[in-house]
Amino acid sequence: MRLPVPLVRLALRLGPLLLAVPTFAAPAADVAHCPTTGAPIHEARFVPINGIEQWVTIDGDDCRNPVVQMVHGGPGNPLTPFAERIYGPWRGKFTLVQWDQRGAGKTFGRNPLSDDTPLTLQQLADDGVALSAWLQTHLQQKKVILFGSSWGSAVAVQMAQTRPELYSAYVGSAQLVSGTADMAAGYQKLLNIADDADSRARLKQIGAPPWTDPHSFGIFRRVTRIYENKVTAAAPLDWWKRAAEYDSKQARADEATGEDYSYLQFVGRHGDGMQAGLDLRQSAHTFAMPVFLIQGEDDLVTPPEVSKAWFDSITAPQKLWVLLVRTGHDPNRTMVDAQYKVLTDNVLPLTR
Repeated sequence: MRLPVPLVRLALRLGPLLLAVPTFAAPAADVAHCPTTGAPIHEARFVPINGIEQWVTIDGDDCRNPVVQMVHGGPGNPLTPFAERIYGPWRGKFTLVQWDQRGAGKTFGRNPLSDDTPLTLQQLADDGVALSAWLQTHLQQKKVILFGSSWGSAVAVQMAQTRPELYSAYVGSAQLVSGTADMAAGYQKLLNIADDADSRARLKQIGAPPWTDPHSFGIFRRVTRIYENKVTAAAPLDWWKRAAEYDSKQARADEATGEDYSYLQFVGRHGDGMQAGLDLRQSAHTFAMPVFLIQGEDDLVTPPEVSKAWFDSITAPQKLWVLLVRTGHDPNRTMVDAQYKVLTDNVLPLTR
Protein backbone atom coordinates (compact mmCIF):
# COMPACT_ATOMS: atom_id res chain seq x y z
CA MET A 1 0.00 0.00 0.00
CA ARG A 2 2.91 2.33 -0.54
CA LEU A 3 3.42 4.68 -3.45
CA PRO A 4 7.05 3.86 -4.30
CA VAL A 5 6.56 0.07 -4.47
CA PRO A 6 5.66 -1.48 -7.85
CA LEU A 7 1.91 -1.49 -8.20
CA VAL A 8 1.66 -5.21 -8.77
CA ARG A 9 3.03 -5.62 -5.25
CA LEU A 10 0.72 -2.99 -3.85
CA ALA A 11 -2.33 -4.89 -5.06
CA LEU A 12 -5.00 -5.32 -2.42
CA ARG A 13 -5.18 -8.91 -1.28
CA LEU A 14 -7.99 -10.73 0.38
CA GLY A 15 -8.25 -14.21 1.87
CA PRO A 16 -10.57 -17.05 2.86
CA LEU A 17 -12.10 -17.03 6.30
CA LEU A 18 -11.93 -20.58 7.60
CA LEU A 19 -14.49 -21.54 10.18
CA ALA A 20 -12.66 -24.47 11.72
CA VAL A 21 -11.45 -24.03 15.29
CA PRO A 22 -7.80 -22.97 14.91
CA THR A 23 -4.76 -24.31 16.63
CA PHE A 24 -2.25 -21.74 17.80
CA ALA A 25 0.47 -21.43 20.36
CA ALA A 26 1.44 -18.17 22.02
CA PRO A 27 5.15 -17.48 22.39
CA ALA A 28 6.63 -18.60 25.66
CA ALA A 29 6.04 -16.03 28.39
CA ASP A 30 9.07 -13.99 29.28
CA VAL A 31 9.85 -11.33 31.84
CA ALA A 32 7.38 -8.46 31.57
CA HIS A 33 9.04 -5.47 29.95
CA CYS A 34 6.99 -2.75 31.57
CA PRO A 35 8.53 -2.09 34.98
CA THR A 36 6.62 1.06 35.92
CA THR A 37 4.22 3.69 34.67
CA GLY A 38 6.00 6.32 32.64
CA ALA A 39 8.74 4.03 31.33
CA PRO A 40 9.17 4.35 27.57
CA ILE A 41 9.49 1.21 25.49
CA HIS A 42 11.25 0.53 22.22
CA GLU A 43 11.77 -3.05 21.08
CA ALA A 44 12.52 -4.48 17.66
CA ARG A 45 13.17 -8.20 17.54
CA PHE A 46 12.08 -11.61 16.37
CA VAL A 47 9.47 -13.31 18.53
CA PRO A 48 8.80 -17.08 18.24
CA ILE A 49 5.21 -17.44 17.04
CA ASN A 50 3.64 -20.72 15.97
CA GLY A 51 6.90 -22.40 15.08
CA ILE A 52 8.75 -19.58 13.36
CA GLU A 53 10.43 -16.33 14.40
CA GLN A 54 8.38 -13.29 13.37
CA TRP A 55 9.47 -9.65 13.39
CA VAL A 56 7.77 -7.43 15.97
CA THR A 57 8.37 -3.82 16.98
CA ILE A 58 6.95 -2.16 20.09
CA ASP A 59 7.10 1.62 20.56
CA GLY A 60 5.55 3.93 23.12
CA ASP A 61 6.32 6.79 25.48
CA ASP A 62 4.73 4.94 28.42
CA CYS A 63 4.65 1.15 28.41
CA ARG A 64 1.46 1.14 30.51
CA ASN A 65 -0.49 2.95 27.80
CA PRO A 66 -3.09 0.91 25.88
CA VAL A 67 -1.57 -1.39 23.26
CA VAL A 68 -2.58 -1.07 19.60
CA GLN A 69 -1.71 -4.17 17.58
CA MET A 70 -1.47 -2.99 13.98
CA VAL A 71 -2.21 -5.58 11.30
CA HIS A 72 -0.71 -4.54 7.97
CA GLY A 73 -2.12 -4.95 4.51
CA GLY A 74 -0.96 -6.57 1.33
CA PRO A 75 -0.65 -9.38 2.12
CA GLY A 76 3.08 -8.86 2.18
CA ASN A 77 3.24 -5.08 2.72
CA PRO A 78 4.49 -4.45 6.28
CA LEU A 79 4.52 -0.86 7.49
CA THR A 80 7.47 -1.32 9.83
CA PRO A 81 9.86 0.59 7.51
CA PHE A 82 7.57 3.65 7.63
CA ALA A 83 5.87 3.32 11.02
CA GLU A 84 7.84 6.05 12.80
CA ARG A 85 7.05 8.68 10.16
CA ILE A 86 3.37 7.78 9.83
CA TYR A 87 2.38 6.81 13.37
CA GLY A 88 5.14 8.28 15.53
CA PRO A 89 2.90 10.99 17.07
CA TRP A 90 0.55 8.28 18.38
CA ARG A 91 3.18 7.02 20.84
CA GLY A 92 2.21 9.61 23.46
CA LYS A 93 -1.11 7.89 24.16
CA PHE A 94 -0.63 4.36 22.85
CA THR A 95 1.96 1.60 22.72
CA LEU A 96 2.17 0.68 19.05
CA VAL A 97 2.94 -2.86 17.93
CA GLN A 98 3.93 -3.48 14.32
CA TRP A 99 4.24 -7.06 13.08
CA ASP A 100 5.68 -8.39 9.81
CA GLN A 101 3.26 -11.19 9.03
CA ARG A 102 4.26 -14.66 7.88
CA GLY A 103 5.39 -14.29 4.28
CA ALA A 104 6.24 -10.59 4.64
CA GLY A 105 9.21 -8.32 5.32
CA LYS A 106 11.76 -9.41 7.89
CA THR A 107 9.65 -12.42 8.84
CA PHE A 108 9.90 -13.67 5.26
CA GLY A 109 13.64 -12.97 5.27
CA ARG A 110 14.08 -15.15 8.35
CA ASN A 111 11.63 -17.81 7.09
CA PRO A 112 11.62 -17.82 3.25
CA LEU A 113 8.80 -19.69 1.57
CA SER A 114 8.52 -21.17 -1.91
CA ASP A 115 5.60 -20.25 -4.14
CA ASP A 116 4.25 -23.77 -3.66
CA THR A 117 3.97 -23.30 0.11
CA PRO A 118 0.35 -22.35 0.82
CA LEU A 119 -0.59 -19.38 2.95
CA THR A 120 -4.05 -18.98 4.46
CA LEU A 121 -5.90 -16.21 6.22
CA GLN A 122 -6.58 -18.49 9.19
CA GLN A 123 -2.86 -19.20 9.52
CA LEU A 124 -2.11 -15.46 9.63
CA ALA A 125 -4.94 -14.86 12.09
CA ASP A 126 -3.64 -17.64 14.34
CA ASP A 127 -0.23 -15.96 14.32
CA GLY A 128 -1.83 -12.63 15.19
CA VAL A 129 -3.82 -14.13 18.05
CA ALA A 130 -0.70 -15.78 19.45
CA LEU A 131 1.09 -12.44 19.33
CA SER A 132 -1.84 -10.76 21.12
CA ALA A 133 -1.69 -13.31 23.93
CA TRP A 134 2.05 -12.74 24.28
CA LEU A 135 1.60 -8.98 24.38
CA GLN A 136 -0.80 -9.32 27.29
CA THR A 137 1.92 -10.86 29.41
CA HIS A 138 4.85 -8.97 27.98
CA LEU A 139 3.23 -5.55 28.45
CA GLN A 140 0.98 -6.42 31.39
CA GLN A 141 -2.23 -5.56 29.55
CA LYS A 142 -5.66 -7.09 30.08
CA LYS A 143 -6.68 -6.56 26.48
CA VAL A 144 -5.29 -5.27 23.19
CA ILE A 145 -6.79 -2.79 20.71
CA LEU A 146 -6.98 -4.49 17.32
CA PHE A 147 -6.28 -2.28 14.32
CA GLY A 148 -6.39 -3.53 10.71
CA SER A 149 -6.38 -1.86 7.32
CA SER A 150 -7.00 -3.21 3.82
CA TRP A 151 -5.84 -6.86 3.80
CA GLY A 152 -5.08 -6.40 7.48
CA SER A 153 -8.75 -5.74 8.12
CA ALA A 154 -9.56 -9.27 6.93
CA VAL A 155 -6.87 -10.75 9.17
CA ALA A 156 -7.98 -8.61 12.12
CA VAL A 157 -11.64 -9.56 11.78
CA GLN A 158 -10.67 -13.22 11.79
CA MET A 159 -8.55 -12.62 14.88
CA ALA A 160 -11.51 -10.92 16.58
CA GLN A 161 -13.75 -13.86 15.73
CA THR A 162 -11.17 -16.42 16.88
CA ARG A 163 -10.31 -15.03 20.33
CA PRO A 164 -12.66 -12.11 21.11
CA GLU A 165 -11.70 -12.03 24.79
CA LEU A 166 -8.26 -10.70 23.88
CA TYR A 167 -9.51 -7.42 22.41
CA SER A 168 -11.07 -4.26 23.83
CA ALA A 169 -12.06 -2.93 20.39
CA TYR A 170 -11.65 -3.47 16.66
CA VAL A 171 -10.76 -0.48 14.47
CA GLY A 172 -10.86 -1.18 10.74
CA SER A 173 -9.90 0.98 7.79
CA ALA A 174 -10.46 0.27 4.09
CA GLN A 175 -12.44 -2.74 5.28
CA LEU A 176 -12.48 -5.83 3.09
CA VAL A 177 -15.77 -7.67 3.03
CA SER A 178 -15.96 -10.05 0.07
CA GLY A 179 -13.47 -11.18 -2.52
CA THR A 180 -16.19 -11.13 -5.14
CA ALA A 181 -18.44 -8.24 -4.02
CA ASP A 182 -15.63 -5.73 -3.41
CA MET A 183 -13.95 -6.45 -6.73
CA ALA A 184 -17.19 -6.44 -8.71
CA ALA A 185 -18.35 -3.13 -7.22
CA GLY A 186 -14.93 -1.52 -7.61
CA TYR A 187 -14.54 -2.67 -11.21
CA GLN A 188 -17.96 -1.31 -12.20
CA LYS A 189 -17.38 2.04 -10.49
CA LEU A 190 -13.99 2.34 -12.15
CA LEU A 191 -15.38 1.45 -15.57
CA ASN A 192 -18.03 4.15 -15.13
CA ILE A 193 -15.56 6.92 -14.35
CA ALA A 194 -12.53 5.95 -16.47
CA ASP A 195 -12.36 8.53 -19.25
CA ASP A 196 -8.98 7.89 -20.84
CA ALA A 197 -8.58 5.37 -23.63
CA ASP A 198 -5.66 3.51 -22.08
CA SER A 199 -7.43 2.86 -18.77
CA ARG A 200 -10.62 1.77 -20.47
CA ALA A 201 -8.66 -0.57 -22.74
CA ARG A 202 -6.94 -2.13 -19.73
CA LEU A 203 -10.24 -2.64 -17.95
CA LYS A 204 -11.82 -4.16 -21.05
CA GLN A 205 -8.78 -6.40 -21.43
CA ILE A 206 -9.15 -8.01 -18.01
CA GLY A 207 -12.95 -8.00 -18.03
CA ALA A 208 -15.16 -8.07 -14.96
CA PRO A 209 -14.08 -10.19 -11.98
CA PRO A 210 -13.67 -12.91 -10.87
CA TRP A 211 -10.32 -13.15 -12.63
CA THR A 212 -8.36 -16.29 -13.46
CA ASP A 213 -5.22 -14.53 -14.74
CA PRO A 214 -2.91 -13.61 -11.81
CA HIS A 215 -1.98 -10.35 -13.60
CA SER A 216 -5.55 -9.04 -13.75
CA PHE A 217 -5.77 -7.73 -10.24
CA GLY A 218 -2.48 -5.89 -10.63
CA ILE A 219 -3.83 -4.16 -13.74
CA PHE A 220 -7.05 -3.26 -11.95
CA ARG A 221 -5.13 -1.88 -8.97
CA ARG A 222 -2.95 0.26 -11.23
CA VAL A 223 -5.99 1.92 -12.78
CA THR A 224 -7.70 2.43 -9.40
CA ARG A 225 -4.71 4.39 -8.20
CA ILE A 226 -4.80 6.66 -11.26
CA TYR A 227 -8.40 7.66 -10.57
CA GLU A 228 -8.17 7.76 -6.79
CA ASN A 229 -5.20 10.11 -7.09
CA LYS A 230 -7.25 12.51 -9.21
CA VAL A 231 -9.72 13.21 -6.40
CA THR A 232 -7.98 12.39 -3.14
CA ALA A 233 -5.35 14.20 -1.11
CA ALA A 234 -1.90 12.65 -1.38
CA ALA A 235 0.05 11.30 1.58
CA PRO A 236 3.10 13.32 2.67
CA LEU A 237 6.10 12.18 0.63
CA ASP A 238 8.32 11.82 3.69
CA TRP A 239 6.05 9.06 4.97
CA TRP A 240 7.60 6.72 2.45
CA LYS A 241 11.22 7.29 3.37
CA ARG A 242 12.46 4.05 4.90
CA ALA A 243 13.98 3.84 8.34
CA ALA A 244 17.67 2.94 8.04
CA GLU A 245 17.19 -0.57 9.43
CA TYR A 246 14.88 -1.42 6.52
CA ASP A 247 16.87 0.29 3.79
CA SER A 248 19.69 -2.20 3.26
CA LYS A 249 19.98 -4.20 0.07
CA GLN A 250 19.08 -7.40 1.95
CA ALA A 251 16.06 -5.88 3.72
CA ARG A 252 14.67 -4.54 0.43
CA ALA A 253 15.26 -7.88 -1.30
CA ASP A 254 13.50 -9.82 1.47
CA GLU A 255 10.54 -7.46 1.37
CA ALA A 256 10.25 -7.58 -2.42
CA THR A 257 10.45 -11.39 -2.55
CA GLY A 258 7.91 -11.65 0.25
CA GLU A 259 5.54 -9.35 -1.61
CA ASP A 260 5.80 -11.47 -4.74
CA TYR A 261 5.16 -14.64 -2.75
CA SER A 262 2.20 -13.16 -0.89
CA TYR A 263 0.66 -11.69 -4.04
CA LEU A 264 0.66 -15.08 -5.74
CA GLN A 265 -0.90 -16.61 -2.63
CA PHE A 266 -3.59 -13.93 -2.77
CA VAL A 267 -4.60 -14.23 -6.41
CA GLY A 268 -3.65 -17.85 -7.05
CA ARG A 269 -2.37 -19.13 -10.35
CA HIS A 270 -5.91 -19.53 -11.68
CA GLY A 271 -7.99 -17.21 -9.53
CA ASP A 272 -7.98 -19.78 -6.76
CA GLY A 273 -5.91 -17.92 -4.16
CA MET A 274 -6.83 -16.68 -0.72
CA GLN A 275 -9.17 -14.01 -2.05
CA ALA A 276 -11.53 -16.55 -3.55
CA GLY A 277 -13.07 -17.58 -0.22
CA LEU A 278 -13.31 -14.26 1.61
CA ASP A 279 -16.86 -13.23 2.54
CA LEU A 280 -17.45 -11.60 5.92
CA ARG A 281 -21.16 -11.51 5.15
CA GLN A 282 -21.16 -15.26 5.71
CA SER A 283 -18.56 -15.62 8.45
CA ALA A 284 -18.54 -12.54 10.70
CA HIS A 285 -21.93 -11.45 12.00
CA THR A 286 -21.37 -10.82 15.71
CA PHE A 287 -18.56 -9.09 17.58
CA ALA A 288 -17.95 -9.25 21.31
CA MET A 289 -16.10 -5.92 21.24
CA PRO A 290 -16.96 -2.45 19.87
CA VAL A 291 -16.36 -2.01 16.14
CA PHE A 292 -15.19 1.23 14.51
CA LEU A 293 -14.84 1.45 10.72
CA ILE A 294 -13.12 4.29 8.85
CA GLN A 295 -13.71 4.33 5.11
CA GLY A 296 -12.66 6.52 2.20
CA GLU A 297 -15.54 7.84 0.14
CA ASP A 298 -13.45 7.46 -3.04
CA ASP A 299 -12.08 3.98 -2.29
CA LEU A 300 -12.33 1.94 -5.50
CA VAL A 301 -10.77 -1.21 -4.06
CA THR A 302 -12.97 -1.69 -1.00
CA PRO A 303 -15.93 0.48 -2.03
CA PRO A 304 -17.78 2.06 0.93
CA GLU A 305 -21.12 0.75 -0.33
CA VAL A 306 -19.99 -2.83 0.29
CA SER A 307 -18.34 -2.06 3.63
CA LYS A 308 -21.33 -0.07 4.90
CA ALA A 309 -23.84 -2.79 4.02
CA TRP A 310 -21.81 -5.34 6.00
CA PHE A 311 -21.27 -2.88 8.87
CA ASP A 312 -25.02 -2.27 9.13
CA SER A 313 -25.65 -6.02 9.32
CA ILE A 314 -23.29 -6.86 12.18
CA THR A 315 -24.05 -6.72 15.89
CA ALA A 316 -21.55 -5.33 18.40
CA PRO A 317 -21.70 -3.66 21.84
CA GLN A 318 -20.91 -0.36 20.11
CA LYS A 319 -20.51 0.62 16.46
CA LEU A 320 -19.26 3.70 14.63
CA TRP A 321 -19.01 4.35 10.89
CA VAL A 322 -16.77 7.18 9.65
CA LEU A 323 -16.82 8.16 5.96
CA LEU A 324 -13.96 10.38 4.77
CA VAL A 325 -14.19 12.71 1.77
CA ARG A 326 -11.27 13.00 -0.66
CA THR A 327 -9.90 9.70 0.58
CA GLY A 328 -9.27 6.55 -1.41
CA HIS A 329 -7.89 3.16 -0.49
CA ASP A 330 -4.30 4.09 0.24
CA PRO A 331 -3.49 5.93 3.48
CA ASN A 332 -3.27 9.71 3.43
CA ARG A 333 -3.19 12.40 6.10
CA THR A 334 -6.98 12.62 6.30
CA MET A 335 -7.27 8.89 6.91
CA VAL A 336 -4.49 8.65 9.49
CA ASP A 337 -5.78 11.70 11.39
CA ALA A 338 -9.27 10.15 11.46
CA GLN A 339 -7.86 6.86 12.73
CA TYR A 340 -6.10 8.64 15.57
CA LYS A 341 -9.22 10.63 16.46
CA VAL A 342 -11.31 7.46 16.69
CA LEU A 343 -8.65 5.81 18.84
CA THR A 344 -8.38 8.76 21.23
CA ASP A 345 -12.04 9.85 21.35
CA ASN A 346 -13.84 6.51 21.16
CA VAL A 347 -11.48 3.64 21.97
CA LEU A 348 -9.24 5.10 24.69
CA PRO A 349 -12.16 5.56 27.15
CA LEU A 350 -12.95 1.84 26.78
CA THR A 351 -9.53 0.90 28.14
CA ARG A 352 -9.80 2.77 31.44
